[in-house]
Amino acid sequence: MPYRRLSFRTAALALATATATQATLADETIDALKAELDALKAQYEARIQALEQRLNAAEQQQPAAAAAGSEAAAASPPDSSYASAGNEFNPAIGVILNGAYRAYEQDPGDYYLPGLPAAGGPPEAGFSIGESELIFAANIDDWFYGRVTAAVEQEDDAFSISLEEAFVDTLSLPAGTAVRFGRFYSSVGYLNDKHPHSWDFADQALPYSAFLDTQYGDDGIQLRWLAPTDLYLELGAEIFRGASYPAAGDAHNGSGARSLFVHVGGDVGISNSWTAGLSWLSAEARRGDAASGDDTPSFDGTTEIYIADFVWKWAPNGNYRDRNLIFQTEYLARNEHGSYLLSGSDGPASINADSSGWYTQLIYQWRPGWRGGLRLDGLRLEDPGPEFAGSGLEVLGDDPLRYTLMLDYSRSEFSRIRLQFERDESGNESNNQFTVQYLMSIGAHGAHEF
Repeated sequence: MPYRRLSFRTAALALATATATQATLADETIDALKAELDALKAQYEARIQALEQRLNAAEQQQPAAAAAGSEAAAASPPDSSYASAGNEFNPAIGVILNGAYRAYEQDPGDYYLPGLPAAGGPPEAGFSIGESELIFAANIDDWFYGRVTAAVEQEDDAFSISLEEAFVDTLSLPAGTAVRFGRFYSSVGYLNDKHPHSWDFADQALPYSAFLDTQYGDDGIQLRWLAPTDLYLELGAEIFRGASYPAAGDAHNGSGARSLFVHVGGDVGISNSWTAGLSWLSAEARRGDAASGDDTPSFDGTTEIYIADFVWKWAPNGNYRDRNLIFQTEYLARNEHGSYLLSGSDGPASINADSSGWYTQLIYQWRPGWRGGLRLDGLRLEDPGPEFAGSGLEVLGDDPLRYTLMLDYSRSEFSRIRLQFERDESGNESNNQFTVQYLMSIGAHGAHEF
């Protein structure tokens, strides 16, 4: 019994000692946590006080700065122009270098397109800087935006500089309306107002080259209206001087060409988008040159061109950088009615002929920077009649066709190297064409349109 009582007392004493020890440790932990929390509170309060002091100092300095600004404004003459904010010497300046090396199976100097003597032939063989562009653009003020594009081009070992665009856009008109005036490319069709450096191929689609001498640009005015709808809907009208092919002679006192267009578009999910359009261009020529050269017929009459375009773009989850696919097609129908004064003829020969052209292309980018493309384009020309036999307007042989393959690589958005092969069956003889092209952008370069 004594042994058992001793063991019980010993165990009880040990238990009491352990309990007291744990309580002491718990009290010490709680005290440490409280001390740490108090230290954090003190730090935050000190930081808050410092921030409050800085805020009070800034508020006290604000009236003094405003007064100084008022004194400076009073000392200077009033100027409400937007340019006075530092924009007067700060236009966006860009340079596009567009050079190439071309090789042909047949001499490109012998090319002509039967039935369309105004259609220009392919560029010269060998090395060329092509058409390089100088671009100046800026907001003029809060009402106007201006852009000037000058083209530097090599032809027959000579260099020329031409003013491609010099226009002003309005920025603040109400109800979704906008006006452009000056010299600019018409917004008819899809490709017409695209600059060469934004084309997917090294040359323009065949119907544009045949019917519009590559692109229709002129001096005039354009009115556009963007509908306030979820679906993209734009309506527009233009009046031009009529100095560019297919117009000529500045008919109607310098307003010899006009156009109407409508563009619609939208998204299908997050991976697909599309646009479509219908356009009409009417151009009058009053004994203007229907083509370049002394031996080409002279036209007096009206040319009307109708254009339908459609573009579908796909990119997985809307990420165009990694992978995308673009399907693009246009159909152009032309009616030419009036009279031609043929070389060596006694009088004008009447004409009322219809012709049409089309192109379809597919561009696929399978990884960042790398793209490949296929384009088919062609024309359907109507023979104008026996009076035109032996002239450049006589239609010979099959309908013109071309087949084009393209591969290009873009190191960045500012550089692109392109290889292109083209089987051209549009001219007086078939021709295989090889092109190596470079496109380099220096300075400011705005994003391309859809």
